[in-house]
Amino acid sequence: ALLPLLIALPLALPPAPAHADGLDMSHGEAVQLFWKKEEIYDRNAQTVTLTGGARAVRGDVTVDADTLIGYLRKKTPPPGQPAPPPPPANAKDNSGDPMGGSLELYRIEARGNVHIYNQTDQGWGDHALYDMDQAVMVMTGKHLKLTTPQDVLTARDVMEYHSKTRMSVGRGDATVTTNDGKQVKADVLVSFSKPSDAPAPGQPQSAKPAQAADSSNPMGGGTSKLDRAYGWGHVVLRTQTQTGTGDRGVYVFDTQIARLIGHVHVTQGQNQNNGSQAIVNMKTGIATMLPGTDSPIQGLVVSNEANSSQAPK
Repeated sequence: ALLPLLIALPLALPPAPAHADGLDMSHGEAVQLFWKKEEIYDRNAQTVTLTGGARAVRGDVTVDADTLIGYLRKKTPPPGQPAPPPPPANAKDNSGDPMGGSLELYRIEARGNVHIYNQTDQGWGDHALYDMDQAVMVMTGKHLKLTTPQDVLTARDVMEYHSKTRMSVGRGDATVTTNDGKQVKADVLVSFSKPSDAPAPGQPQSAKPAQAADSSNPMGGGTSKLDRAYGWGHVVLRTQTQTGTGDRGVYVFDTQIARLIGHVHVTQGQNQNNGSQAIVNMKTGIATMLPGTDSPIQGLVVSNEANSSQAPK
């Protein structure tokens, strides 16, 4: 899970660079901003830019980048409260706000050597954009990578995180690799994480109501565990002994069972089976080929490996 970032900006940030400022958040914990060089306000574009190496910290989550850009707008009053009347034309703004008025951040952009992390999870990229309203983060660049204690996720083109649905998307040669060497790969890989309060398999749901998750905080208060992953285009499943490929597939992390559909090939050693569908148990290494409507199951079994208990069947 990724990128909680900033929700609201107070009236002003002091002009002095190279130190930290607390931000009084209207929808969460205070945020600390750090920067080394310039703090640039653009009244026309309604942005604030922190340069020379910048950092945003909220709770246990930190975002580092060469440059951070905050996109600002006027604060809207809480539901049920009327908007404050506009100030007189000749009134002076004594708030010290260089942008003139009460503002909030609705989008933040990180440029150059982006590193997002909490105590357990880390993400890297060249560029990241986070939309607070939609709670969606998009990260691009070379060597896109996200690590958790259980898995490593990589992608070539784009990595997305949709915190409201706990959905991660990798586009372009996307891969999930588990700590024990199992791997799921596809042109587009969509994975869903479990809620942080989800019970372990076989355990009852706690009777105590869980505290509502902060949808503005994708990295949450700790790590998130992947629940399932869907792949489209050149799907590849790998274990230490077996490889399965197909046009599309789904993998459930708790059961370690995957289903492949479309032009399926399952290979173990020199044994190979082809068909339209397969159920692959990545824990036991047993793959079960399923008949399809348009093509029969075909197999190649090498005699010296035919007695293997894990051979595709």
